[in-house]
Amino acid sequence: MVEEVGAGATGASSVPPFTREQELAALRDMLLIRRFEEKAGQLYGMGVIGGFCHLYIGQEAVVVGVKMAGRAGDQFTTSYRDHGHMLASGMEAKRVMAELAGKRGGYSKGKGGSMHMFSREANFFGGHGIVGAPAPIGAGIGFADAYRGDGKVSVTFFGEGAANQGQVYETFNMAALWKLPVVFVVENNRYAMGTEIHRASAQIDFSKRGAAFAIPGKQIDGMDVRAVKAAAEEALEWCRSGKGPYLIEAQTYRYRGHSMSDPAKYRSKEEVQKMREEHDPIEQVRLRLIADGVSEDELKKIDANARKIVAEAADFATSDKEPDPSELWTDVLA
Repeated sequence: MVEEVGAGATGASSVPPFTREQELAALRDMLLIRRFEEKAGQLYGMGVIGGFCHLYIGQEAVVVGVKMAGRAGDQFTTSYRDHGHMLASGMEAKRVMAELAGKRGGYSKGKGGSMHMFSREANFFGGHGIVGAPAPIGAGIGFADAYRGDGKVSVTFFGEGAANQGQVYETFNMAALWKLPVVFVVENNRYAMGTEIHRASAQIDFSKRGAAFAIPGKQIDGMDVRAVKAAAEEALEWCRSGKGPYLIEAQTYRYRGHSMSDPAKYRSKEEVQKMREEHDPIEQVRLRLIADGVSEDELKKIDANARKIVAEAADFATSDKEPDPSELWTDVLA
């Protein structure tokens, strides 16, 4: 049984409209993520990228909408489906791609790869391979924010599969007890690693998962960037006012398998195609811009610019050198 994305989301029909400038900004950011992920998939197939590679194609509106609502200094922590979060954080496409390829110009000097990238400058705290780990790590960052009283909010993203992990609920308890400024974002793409949510979760309304700890929650259409931004603004304001954590369930959908090694045979091609045709986050913005009088030529230029940035990133990643063997002994604590 598969429900329509956004079917249970609240306020889907009353999302605040975007200005033309906001629509264009969202389109640029989402297209960059989409084209980057498509290229990453190609490079993985060519053997340029090794190890694990989890693509974000289809879910772009979630991180872009949250980023549009945030302030400079707010921090992101996420799981291993993280390339989109890196780009939304302002990390350079060429250095992200170089890290995926294990090259010395990457953000973690080629030693972190897809799942373990980090940028203090961009307030991006990973990229974590352990399922459910973003919750306690993000709460720890929120604890530091509360301790310093700096007005920053820690935003931590994880999937609906990870939401069943025990450490998530331990984190909810402590975050609520200490009123930490943390926004928990459950990116519900409905299949976790490959099991449909009705077969794995007794409560599939993930916005209610914080109720036992008095954490307010909202379920939204995560394929609509406007709905994400509006909910994120509400959540961030709640946290900044000292009321404690907030939970958002963004109902979204990934078009590709869980990772590059997943053929995704647990769902039909027709289901994926229906999502692409009726709910694609980028196409929704494109159609609204056309209705607002933006020309196809202008939209094509935006896409061409995203492709150019990604092509340059791929060239940099393929031509960059591998880390020097001496890097084996750096950044290691004994």
